[in-house]
Amino acid sequence: MVLVRRAGVEDAPHVARFVDALLIELSGSPSAYPTRLATANYLLTLHDRIFGFLALEQGEPIGAMMMSESAAVYARGMFGVITELYIVPERRSTGVAKQLIDAGASLGRQRSWNRIEVGAPHQPAWERSVIFYLRAGFIEVGPRLRLLL
Repeated sequence: MVLVRRAGVEDAPHVARFVDALLIELSGSPSAYPTRLATANYLLTLHDRIFGFLALEQGEPIGAMMMSESAAVYARGMFGVITELYIVPERRSTGVAKQLIDAGASLGRQRSWNRIEVGAPHQPAWERSVIFYLRAGFIEVGPRLRLLL
């Protein structure tokens, strides 16, 4: 049985490890775990606008999701953004990611969010990710771009 709970600062090593694995998988970049650990530790202290969730099976972490709270006129106010979502490969396609999203949606309803958004890699190699989000009820609205500051 999988338990999903809010992640606290004490869970930063697990969150950082999963985000590190996610970024290595997405881009093939070398591990930057120490930097990610420091960042996860800091972000998990911002519990009023950054939200982490951890999925555990028999007490062992098997996945994590990070979300931030944002606001926009087009969204009619506050909304959530999934910034990272990672499930260990051997537990994918078993409903764990959906449980994490459901936990985030529950939090969003408590915080009166109008929606949750996520950026998913839209490349043939990541088609399964897009299909997963569509099956979870997300609507595809186009690509996202970024400007590094």
